[in-house]
Amino acid sequence: MQQHAGDFGIDEARRVLGDVFAPWVQDLNLSIEQFDFMPPSGNADGWQPGAVLRMPFSERLCRNGGIVCGQALMAFADTAMVLANLAANKGYRPMTTVDQTTHFMRAVTAADVLADARVVRLGRTMSFGRVTLLSAADNKSVAMVSSAFAMLPG
Repeated sequence: MQQHAGDFGIDEARRVLGDVFAPWVQDLNLSIEQFDFMPPSGNADGWQPGAVLRMPFSERLCRNGGIVCGQALMAFADTAMVLANLAANKGYRPMTTVDQTTHFMRAVTAADVLADARVVRLGRTMSFGRVTLLSAADNKSVAMVSSAFAMLPG
């Protein structure tokens, strides 16, 4: 399933988003807003491969009080990191989450949520990443997530 960089891009990321994840994750109706697998030309200092995804607001994702629940936010961050790993690997590799630590910073109500997921370090068998979750209403941080993934034989 690995592809050459010339054949790879956001269309492949959208295909993976639609084909790989469990049905309940697909029910989150996530969309890919940005997919960064090639460094920008010129000064690429600090560039990290990754993706920006959107989770549209839904009352079904809210807990008491109309607040988007932490479980939905954590699943969203985990899914966004899989897509960031797809960008870093320039193709899909089977993987599994080893660790995910979420720091919730403030509640989000009645707004879409954006996930900016970046691979900080990609190794042969492990990857490490970070996700910033933002309220799309005001672009303020909702949560910070760090994670580790094990790359599986495929």
